[in-house]
Amino acid sequence: MSSKTRLDRAYKNAKRITFDDSSKFILFSDCHRGDNSFADDFANNRNIYFHALRHYYSEGFDYCELGDGDELWENLSFESIFYAHKNVYMLMKQFHDKERLHMIWGNHDMVYRDPKYVEKYLSTFFDPKTGNDEDLFCGIQYHEGIILKHSETNQELFFTHGHQADWWNYTFWKWSRFLVRILWKPLNVMGIADPTSPAKNYKELIKVERRTKKWISENNNLITVVGHTHRPRFPEPGDIAFFNDGSCVHPRSITGIEIENGAISLIKWQIVTTENGTLKIDRFLLEGPTKLINYKTE
Repeated sequence: MSSKTRLDRAYKNAKRITFDDSSKFILFSDCHRGDNSFADDFANNRNIYFHALRHYYSEGFDYCELGDGDELWENLSFESIFYAHKNVYMLMKQFHDKERLHMIWGNHDMVYRDPKYVEKYLSTFFDPKTGNDEDLFCGIQYHEGIILKHSETNQELFFTHGHQADWWNYTFWKWSRFLVRILWKPLNVMGIADPTSPAKNYKELIKVERRTKKWISENNNLITVVGHTHRPRFPEPGDIAFFNDGSCVHPRSITGIEIENGAISLIKWQIVTTENGTLKIDRFLLEGPTKLINYKTE
């Protein structure tokens, strides 16, 4: 199966959401939430992520997570991840309860493409305080893709994880998971990177991006937002409409895509030092805002 076929299928089966210029979305991906062990890359940025997500909740944004939210290659179960970052999941539950949470599965959490698995492990959690199973993400659905369609202009935006353009990590993800658990997790501690990951292998990254751009060009330059490679991308109008929201495991920062007032922006959240020596978490605009309609082709 080719990259084109996989991306075509993700688009065809995508969840569809109608939006307008008053809608607000924040897109993060590649959080790789782990168990707070030495191999948990998310742990370094969890306070930044929590603060940013709390900001977006209070400001009325919908949250779209574009895959690899949970690190289920290095970790055997969701349970250990949940208790390591319970405050994050309880905040995500608030989005879910307001029907403002939209989830996509990636290669590192590809088990979530099975609705029965999702229902079994994500619906409830055991609360030691009450001694009962309590509601968590009851009724949540994971998708391979999400399409936003503007109610007035009919312009579409397509969100997916992006590993559809990565033959090895899509087709042989179980082999990759096995190698990560047995081999690369301990070697990662010594600073040896997994060569099969496009986020750590520049040649693979370029190939994945080239295949994705080709698909976008063949689909009327459809605005497409992915993750997977961890490399933020923000094109100018007139270029191939290939966006990447980056990741939440950059050193000392997280990046994401905002959609607000009919415009799209690339943003970064990081810890900064104030003049009096205190630390605070701040948001920085990297690119945009650029009106979505500027990317529309006739």
